[in-house]
Amino acid sequence: MKYAYYPGCVAKSSAPELYDSTSLVAEKLGIELIELTAASCCGAGAVNEANPFLNVLLNARTFSMAENLGLNILTICSTCQGVMGQVKWQLNSDPALMARTNEALSKINMKYEGRVQIKHLLWALIDDFGLSKLEGQVSRPLRGLKVAPFYGCYILRPPETLQFDDHENPTSLDQLITVLGAESVHYEGETKCCGFPILFVQRETAFDMAATYLNNAKQSGADLLVTPCPLCHISLDTYQGKSVKRKETEINLPVVHLSQLVGLALGVEPEKLGFSKHMVSTARVLRESLQLPL
Repeated sequence: MKYAYYPGCVAKSSAPELYDSTSLVAEKLGIELIELTAASCCGAGAVNEANPFLNVLLNARTFSMAENLGLNILTICSTCQGVMGQVKWQLNSDPALMARTNEALSKINMKYEGRVQIKHLLWALIDDFGLSKLEGQVSRPLRGLKVAPFYGCYILRPPETLQFDDHENPTSLDQLITVLGAESVHYEGETKCCGFPILFVQRETAFDMAATYLNNAKQSGADLLVTPCPLCHISLDTYQGKSVKRKETEINLPVVHLSQLVGLALGVEPEKLGFSKHMVSTARVLRESLQLPL
């Protein structure tokens, strides 16, 4: 398996543990990642609001890079998955937009032909690698660990552009958690928005949203929460302290990246996976549930 790797902005800046743990997981599973180092930000929805065509053009440029390599794109950010999936759908369903985009790309000797697929790591592990094969690679089953999945928005919606999981009743993260040996915990809010899109304009509302979902997961018996999106991780881990103050309660629920959870089950040592970089410590949970010496 080989992909044109698009880690996105957050994994190369505020969440380096996501980037590092993905590299370790790929190495363990024999997945070759050719990083698109010259690619730009996907726009994260913000560019589209200011200049929709620029948003299309930036992503089409990335698609062209991957097509030139003859590879599909692998991303580790749900927001990137959602934005790029939307742009691909726009281009492939609108010949006039495709022509206008390629006219602009031709000025830098590039072209998008509509072939490339964009796959989040979660999708790649399920569709391309295969859950049964992944289960055979598990050397440290996460037995005794109760994990709450937080799907968030962009890996599920809009359904017409993603077409991977049921956006109302998804099961992909649950399946992965189970294959890794852990118990998947359901709770109210696992498919809702984390609050990040309004974090800098309606902070209190964003904090309330995050605190509600974290508390629901904790009350449902979760030891930790896993998310496939680094922006959700920022809302739920980095700002967890500020969020719980709004609820005047103590939650203290660790939040981990998808690649960290997979890496842990594959036998990678926790210190290499970057668990120490989180705001809410994972040490107690990993020590008590998995008997890891932390």
